Amino acid sequence: MDGYATAMLRFFEISGRSKRYEYWMFTLFYLIFGVIAAAIDVRLLHHPLSEGSGVAGGIVALVHFIPSITVAIRRLHDTDRSGWWLLLIFLPLIGLIWLIVLFCLDGTMGNNGYGPPDDREERAPAPAPARSYRSVR
Repeated sequence: MDGYATAMLRFFEISGRSKRYEYWMFTLFYLIFGVIAAAIDVRLLHHPLSEGSGVAGGIVALVHFIPSITVAIRRLHDTDRSGWWLLLIFLPLIGLIWLIVLFCLDGTMGNNGYGPPDDREERAPAPAPARSYRSVR
């Protein structure tokens, strides 16, 4: 959940980088909230799914519209690509597939053209120091 919260807190921030974890956790929770909103629309508000999104679904989409764009741009920055690559979404089918591939790629190590790696990422623990075993007499 912290990846989703981080993406929502960085609402209007396009500069910087976002790791895969942040992007995919945001996408997962956006999907979960969308399914819950659709259920509310159908069950409580009696809105047929065949007519598209209802009030609850519209609110969820509106709240997540800008953060979904900014987290996608920061994810592309992590792979050392410009945010303009997001325009691939307008190419039917192949653009969506290519963007998913780009979002799944690992980010560049160290600094790239868009800044240092995201410090909020959990780092692997440092290796344990070598222990010296002395013979016990």
